[in-house]
Amino acid sequence: METLEGMREAEESAENRENSRLNAWVAITVALLATFMAVCKIKDDNICQAMQQAQADKIDNWGFYQARNLRQEIAQATIDQLTLGAASSPPSQQAAYAAEIAKYEALVKDQATKKEKVMQEAQDDDTAYNALNNRDDQFDLSDALLAIAISMLAMTALTHKRWLFYISLVPTALGVFQGLAGLFGWGAIHSDKLANLLS
Repeated sequence: METLEGMREAEESAENRENSRLNAWVAITVALLATFMAVCKIKDDNICQAMQQAQADKIDNWGFYQARNLRQEIAQATIDQLTLGAASSPPSQQAAYAAEIAKYEALVKDQATKKEKVMQEAQDDDTAYNALNNRDDQFDLSDALLAIAISMLAMTALTHKRWLFYISLVPTALGVFQGLAGLFGWGAIHSDKLANLLS
């Protein structure tokens, strides 16, 4: 009878050691994931600020583009009016008209050049925004996967099911991979379909 009781105690002791070891692995994994998520959060916040700046710059540049376009159109309309005025003016005023037309033609060329420049800057801002948005999506996906992993790890700690711990390593690995992709700017690592589904 004592041997049976001793065997039970030994089994319970072995099970307690096994559960304790599993809980230690769960705690270490959760602590590492929480640290990794905190680092990713800092980088993601900085990326979000850069996205806001790129968006603001793009809007400003398109505004400048419209202003340049308006100036160019007004200058072109002025050239047209001066040209018509010159056609019906006496020869003594032709030189004055020609000087004004030349001045406005220079203004049209200047505005066209500046307009192209701000259009390129706006397009560059849009490209930068999209690249940053790609990285933001990677961090979002990483957060979601790691949150699932932490939930599974919590269930592992409650149920002491070792298989659940191993299954939780799948979203852990995928989440860490997406987080690293966001941290290091691996733009090719991006699931457009999943990002579109979640956005």
